[in-house]
Amino acid sequence: MNNIESIKPGPKPLKPNGEPDKRRRVNPDNKPKYPGLKPHKHKPGD
Repeated sequence: MNNIESIKPGPKPLKPNGEPDKRRRVNPDNKPKYPGLKPHKHKPGD
């Protein structure tokens, strides 16, 4: 039988006030480094 081992994520970064940051997001100053999302196309009947 195959064993499935998942990858454990590392600790989340802390906010400036010391609370754990629950969301991963791109800050506005880093936004130019990341391309936008591609527009998705609906199939006929969707």
